[in-house]
Amino acid sequence: MLGVLAAPLLVLSTPAATPAAADEAPDQCTFPDKPYAGRPWSLQRVLLDEAWKQSTGKGVRVAVIDTGVDVKNRQLAKAVDVRSGRNFMRKNLKDENGNKIERGKENGTSDSVGHGTKVAGIIAARPMKGTGFVGLAPEATVIPIQQNDAEGHGTTETLAAAIRYAAGPARADVINISQDTANAVEPTSELKQAVNEALAKKVVVVASAGNDGLGGNVKDTYPASYEGVLAVAASDRNNERAAFSQSSESVDVAAPGVDMISTVPGGGHCSDNGTSFSAPYVTGVAALLKEKQPTWTPRQINAQIMQTAERATSGHDRLVGWGVVDPVRALAEADEPIEQPVPGNDSAEKAKPPSAVALPLGETAQERASRLGAYVVVGSSVLVAIIAGGAVAIRDARRRAKRKAGT
Repeated sequence: MLGVLAAPLLVLSTPAATPAAADEAPDQCTFPDKPYAGRPWSLQRVLLDEAWKQSTGKGVRVAVIDTGVDVKNRQLAKAVDVRSGRNFMRKNLKDENGNKIERGKENGTSDSVGHGTKVAGIIAARPMKGTGFVGLAPEATVIPIQQNDAEGHGTTETLAAAIRYAAGPARADVINISQDTANAVEPTSELKQAVNEALAKKVVVVASAGNDGLGGNVKDTYPASYEGVLAVAASDRNNERAAFSQSSESVDVAAPGVDMISTVPGGGHCSDNGTSFSAPYVTGVAALLKEKQPTWTPRQINAQIMQTAERATSGHDRLVGWGVVDPVRALAEADEPIEQPVPGNDSAEKAKPPSAVALPLGETAQERASRLGAYVVVGSSVLVAIIAGGAVAIRDARRRAKRKAGT
């Protein structure tokens, strides 16, 4: 860990390895890996065809500031803008033994870690025969920006430079940052300034909340905690906070982050856990909204995602923010922009028992006379029917008795 607050190390938002569900993941992740044939649980919860009727993310440019994006994976080959890619890793890096560290390609299209390739896949992987995995915004364009590695050589200085490049020359509409500062150290103002510059250019900035949530830790992480950044926590299959997901008042929304299937370098798929993979899930939704409503500001897109999230309570909490993102609802209700989410719980409203039907408390004398008259008429008719019916029954009985006597 560096002790320099001006440029603290950045940590990829992936917790220590945890066992994945047996039906969801390969036994061991390798690069390349086997293709995942089924539809991952995180996509089964979404009516993708319904979402894609509204938007597929076409024309939206998404910067993935991470460990690079490997374009040898077939699902990403046509999704990545190779020309706009950039490598911001510091030159002449050496490991503890003095050996030079491989920096990767200058255009950010190599990924020895696999982290950035997984992130990019969740956002914009193209459909492919033989797998049910696909990106949430399958026609969005990914801008690969290599800025970190497995050892955390990325700093807030390189992250700030990457954000400025993404929002400037690379012409990104959305930026995904699946990393945070080590020990939740707040960096100097340079990173915040870069974020603010991106927001001023109407670029949506999505960041992972971090993975230090075990034991009930509550703390802010950066850049997720900056005003205007959409901070994403991780949820599990029950739409509850994943145990590792960082809790904070700055958490805006949650998204699936457990047993997340995605693309890996060289081809195929692998499973992983972390808010690193919750953030791109939300980034994919932001890309869909950006295509549908290209003039909306980052604030309005963020508010739409938060307002339409699936909530267990009526308002915001520090575990999952405004709730777990609902891609279909976010798009279906994206007609008029809002500036901020408001408390309310649609599911709770729907669960209320139906109201009792109102009954009149009195009647006029005329209504009473009319009602009694109707009773008399109906009663008389019933009495006549009863008498007539009885007479017929008596007559029939007498005829049967006569016939028997005659025989």
